[in-house]
Amino acid sequence: MLGVCGGIAAYKTALLVRLWVKAGANVKVIMTPHAEDFITPLTLATLSKNPVHCAFVTDTQTGVWANHVELGIWADFFVIAPATAHTLAKLANGFCDNLLTAVYLSAKCPVMLAPAMDKDMWAHSATQENIKKLSHAGNIIVDVEEGELASGLAGKGRMAEPETIVNQLIDSVKKNDSPQTFSAKKVLITAGATRESIDPVRFLSNRSTGKMGVAIADSFVKHGAQVTLVKGFTTVEPQQPQMDIINVTSANDMFKAVTSIHTHFDIVVMVAAVADYTPQTSAKSKIKKGDGNLTITLARTQDVLAYLGKHKPQKQILVGFALETDNEIVNAKKKLQKKNLDIIALNSLGDKGAGFAHNTNKITIIDKHNNIRKFELKNKTLVAADILDTIKNYINA
Repeated sequence: MLGVCGGIAAYKTALLVRLWVKAGANVKVIMTPHAEDFITPLTLATLSKNPVHCAFVTDTQTGVWANHVELGIWADFFVIAPATAHTLAKLANGFCDNLLTAVYLSAKCPVMLAPAMDKDMWAHSATQENIKKLSHAGNIIVDVEEGELASGLAGKGRMAEPETIVNQLIDSVKKNDSPQTFSAKKVLITAGATRESIDPVRFLSNRSTGKMGVAIADSFVKHGAQVTLVKGFTTVEPQQPQMDIINVTSANDMFKAVTSIHTHFDIVVMVAAVADYTPQTSAKSKIKKGDGNLTITLARTQDVLAYLGKHKPQKQILVGFALETDNEIVNAKKKLQKKNLDIIALNSLGDKGAGFAHNTNKITIIDKHNNIRKFELKNKTLVAADILDTIKNYINA
């Protein structure tokens, strides 16, 4: 999917579309109203061999309209080029006043932004703050180039050349492509938060959304694996239908589900945030508010990961996650050894954009041979690709 904004660099999108089509891509184009002042929809429709979308409603008489949700789901990558200062500001702050911004907010795929503007606009603190926000949100930023600008000035602000954008997209696609790397593998993944019942109304839980685990499950399916996902509470659902899903609620449910089947899998990836403690007793009826404090006695839950490490089949690859706030590397290494893991993915709440609820994550991967690799902040889809790549290399080592 290509989004075109209203800037003089829009004339370069004709070559950009042509390069993608020549490479075998199926390209759909969305244009803002001002983009039509610089290049015609007919030009891009002819080159892309697809209708160009410029507005929500294309025919008021027949009710034909562009479904922004379907477009957001359709795309494997969404590239906005040129991304003007005005559009960058809208995307960074969640404004949604045209079809392009609506598709951006609906997109399920990685988003790449290729800014273009005059040098003073690019250097302005407001623009740079918007770029930071968009980068931290997981968008891929194609850096502007330096040279002569439409204003007659020279400096940074030129949109990257189409060949540069295509090459950077190819690099990202390689992280997110779907060769059948794991076609002979059975993979068990856990995701989401467990909920420990206090009474029929209340429960103890954590802030996990399950986004990371679901992204890993989707990525494994794309790479040909037979995936079983044991899923607690999540705010997202898998996009790939070709997987078995076992829904669980409590830590005990998770323990029973995983330990009853784990020996049948070649790879086990434990991403779920499983509660360490659960109420010793759960009330059958709602606990009424009374005078004084309420004391709840908590009992230790069974350690799913420790059990898997202790009972791991000889050739099985066991991957764990560690969310730390202090002494991150030291604590992750201890967990790796204590739980008999092959690989551990560490993320820290101290890293902005990592941890719970974000669409991004920043991880450090450590394996049992003490190989340590640190990754930059990325969209969780790309983080999942890094994890799969690490597992593939570990198996082939």
